[in-house]
Amino acid sequence: MDANYQQATYRYRRSPDQDAGTPVRHPVVVVGAGPVGLSAAIDLAQQGVPVVLLDDDCMLSTGSRAICFAKRTLEIFDRLGCGQRMVDKGVSWNVGRVFFRDEQVYSFDLLPESGHRRPAFINLQQYYVEGYLYERALELPNLDIRWKNRVAGLAQEADGVVIAVDTPDGRYTLACDYLVACDGARSAVRGLCGLESKGRTFHDRFLIADVKMKAEFPAERWFWFDPPFHPNQSVLLHRQPDNVWRIDFQLGWDADPAEEKKPEKVIPRIRALLGQDADFELEWVSVYTFSCLRMERFRHGRILFAGDAAHGVSPFGARGANSGVQDADNLAWKLALVLKGGAPSSLLDSYAHERQEAADENILNSTRSTDFITPKSEISKTFRDAVLRLSKKHEFARRIVNSGRLSVPSVLASSPLNTPDAEAFAGAMVPGAPLADAPVLAGTEPRWLTSCIGGAFAGMYFAGHGCIDDGTLDSLRMLGQGDIPVKPLLIVPSGMSMPAIDGVTVLEDRQGLLKQRYDCHPGTFYLIRPDQHVCARWRRLDFDLVRQALARATQTAVPTELDEGVPCPAVH
Repeated sequence: MDANYQQATYRYRRSPDQDAGTPVRHPVVVVGAGPVGLSAAIDLAQQGVPVVLLDDDCMLSTGSRAICFAKRTLEIFDRLGCGQRMVDKGVSWNVGRVFFRDEQVYSFDLLPESGHRRPAFINLQQYYVEGYLYERALELPNLDIRWKNRVAGLAQEADGVVIAVDTPDGRYTLACDYLVACDGARSAVRGLCGLESKGRTFHDRFLIADVKMKAEFPAERWFWFDPPFHPNQSVLLHRQPDNVWRIDFQLGWDADPAEEKKPEKVIPRIRALLGQDADFELEWVSVYTFSCLRMERFRHGRILFAGDAAHGVSPFGARGANSGVQDADNLAWKLALVLKGGAPSSLLDSYAHERQEAADENILNSTRSTDFITPKSEISKTFRDAVLRLSKKHEFARRIVNSGRLSVPSVLASSPLNTPDAEAFAGAMVPGAPLADAPVLAGTEPRWLTSCIGGAFAGMYFAGHGCIDDGTLDSLRMLGQGDIPVKPLLIVPSGMSMPAIDGVTVLEDRQGLLKQRYDCHPGTFYLIRPDQHVCARWRRLDFDLVRQALARATQTAVPTELDEGVPCPAVH
């Protein structure tokens, strides 16, 4: 039985830091206990980094808010130790349908092939996601969560950050080597640093209605353009757990938010969609506008910004929470490595480089979606409606229809951490690409590739049906023994018997999907980052080339200089 996360409150507890004579120093302070902050804190703690997590409230998010969590995000939650719980509770879906006026024009499948552990998406209310992450966080002894601790002042120094924190017992000061700001679109940390996000605000309003009812609609994404029950506007329908349905109604810029939230305005809109005799109750109602914007830089010396604190997008495409969790995934392994002395601080610049490009990609897609859904002129609307009519019969038109290009992980193709290909490969697993999952056998146990790799550097060597020579095995073992160990995995073809090998994980390509997805001839070797992106690949295993690529991926061959960025105001 799940807790009532909407009613739960979490106790403020006085920290021993508040009674110390001088500021107590911690390796990392994370600000904001939403999905992004919790993900970052858990990831760091799992890697052995002590973390303090501050939040100015004592409750989880109100209302369903972000509900669509993508396959890539679920794979990250798996590594954080709570992915299965989310999938079990959530509503899994792969199919979306697009309607124009009173008819369906086409449908699409976001995951048409088999052989993946996770669905394209689950729908799960944000308070469940936060609740499950919070309960996972409580299991980690080096993660200190402090509710009702509001950041009130900052001072950045050469070797860290000093933070003034307001609590019910008054103000205290603490220090940290690095501060990670995950405190949302109205980020207090960003404001205290004198920084801002810039971009475009869209002049439209949308109503969210979470409706509790029993309905026969399938677990799919349904999007209507100009439906008869809400003419000249758009409507989006999603199923959530607990017999709750999310309905988004476009309202137009002139709508009065206070009026539109009143039940006497909301209920007729829902009855127009569901039928006059529909039996339902309102669970949560909100009216929103949105912007597409981002900070110029996500790293400012010892302060790093992630999630909505760094960038914002429209809700179409489920890019907000998903991209924020992927920010945390990108940052945590780099920050842990820097703190442990395994990499220079310049490695953190690659976080900013990679995730700023990812934010630009999300903003571009989000802006295009919004412009298609809410045309700003009669000419744009005529074009959109013509495309929708053509899409019923013509594939080329379907590629133009944009009801929200749904979140996909960014391919970090321009990352300075990648080693470019020196040989020809087919397929999508280019340097910078997120790992494609596939079923494997570990001995006789069915597993999944992503779970076998985990959250460390890994090397995948693809063997043929012949014998594995001793030199290859020695090289694989040596990779696991370096200053930055690389977990060695030996991938053998389906049906090939292979005894256990000391120091090497042997996986059988159970359905041949790894060979297909990675274009792996015998002898092919892939180097995988801790966030499960490809960073290098070769047609043979050369120990020296792998160590060079590892040095590039950790920036250990690059001179280190801390970018002090924009100074923050002094603590007062």
